[in-house]
Amino acid sequence: MLEIHLILLFMIAAAIIAVSVKDMLSSVVAVGAVGIGLSTAFLALKAPDLAIMQLVVEILSLIILVRATIHRDLPFSASGRWAFNTISTIFFILIFLACAYVSLLNLPAFGGSPLRELSKFYIDEARALTGADNVVELIALRFRAYDSLGEATALVVATIGVLAIARKVSKRGRVDEEQ
Repeated sequence: MLEIHLILLFMIAAAIIAVSVKDMLSSVVAVGAVGIGLSTAFLALKAPDLAIMQLVVEILSLIILVRATIHRDLPFSASGRWAFNTISTIFFILIFLACAYVSLLNLPAFGGSPLRELSKFYIDEARALTGADNVVELIALRFRAYDSLGEATALVVATIGVLAIARKVSKRGRVDEEQ
């Protein structure tokens, strides 16, 4: 449980930094750190499907937000603060890798006892609970349908967001694809 507390402290610190910094690009990076922390927390709580989904949505959102703010804050990011930017980037990467390492160590082994018990439940109780003969269909469409629908919806919304940001409005007011 110590890992979760450390991840939560990291997320709180990143959220405070996101609110208190002056430039938008640093704020966007700090918000991205909060999302990466949340993905790591999902991984530590043994929810890898949520962790992967959060990571995909977070990366796409970060791309959109950086694209929207990079032109506004480019003089700041190109100024003489490259040493600070490099050191802080390496620091956040090391923290993320350490949290990911600890979280991955705590995952059960492939085919471990919790997974075996769940698989046995699905195989033994599938027909009695739903009347379905195909266990794969049962799991995908009966037990995990809302989860799959939510994941697909999040991917579609993130893709639409990326496409909306990637378009460029010309001087005539038309939307042109960026080259």
